[in-house]
Amino acid sequence: MTGRPAPFLSASGISAGYDRVPVITNVGLDVGLGEIALVMGPNGAGKSTLVKAMTGELPLLGGTLKLSGADIGRRREEDRVAAGIGCVPQARDVFGPLTVQENLAMGGYRLRGKGLANRQEEMYQIFPQLAGMRRRPARSLSGGERKMLAIARALMARPRLLILDEPTANLAPAIAHSVLHDIVSGLADAGRAIVLVEQRVSLALEVASWGYVLTDGKVRLAASCEELRAMEDLGEMFLGRGAADLASPSPGGRAQR
Repeated sequence: MTGRPAPFLSASGISAGYDRVPVITNVGLDVGLGEIALVMGPNGAGKSTLVKAMTGELPLLGGTLKLSGADIGRRREEDRVAAGIGCVPQARDVFGPLTVQENLAMGGYRLRGKGLANRQEEMYQIFPQLAGMRRRPARSLSGGERKMLAIARALMARPRLLILDEPTANLAPAIAHSVLHDIVSGLADAGRAIVLVEQRVSLALEVASWGYVLTDGKVRLAASCEELRAMEDLGEMFLGRGAADLASPSPGGRAQR
């Protein structure tokens, strides 16, 4: 924990699953404001289950989940949104038939009148590329534009914690680099706590400051991303030889926050 900010989200001993059968057990994870915590692991490791447990989509079978010191482990999904948790899922992250403007309105469903319009304009300032697309249906956007819209929609509710589930999935390498280095890093620099679930591990290690390796539903390793980047055998040890993008991490990774 040395050098890390105080936890804004703190998960301790988390167990969750389906039909009361745990998929993840005794998982611990912390992330502070201004920090990116990376969750990595092979398919089937329990990453999506962990995301659902944090957002409230799945009930906890055990453990505690605290946000800014308050226990939220038994709160409903909508109450966690109101408390400051936002999530961008890997799939169904935008409403295809709706326009960019309408997607943002869906994200700001608690806002009314000028409050909603002002918040939409704030999103266009943060993501100016979307401003010229406000009347276009989301299904007509490119993969990178859709992900930008998905993140903007989640930001409409002003979350202090943002959970990003595979934000670079199906994106071209250059677009994936931009999403992580420009958008995700910028969100953390603005003071948000970010939980990043990502398969492009070497790229994600460049922007995150702390990493958790999840295998078989348990955290097998938690360390600074500086330490993880230095582990040449990380792919073989934890993720399997075929893990995406792990073989050659870039040398100029982002320094710890």
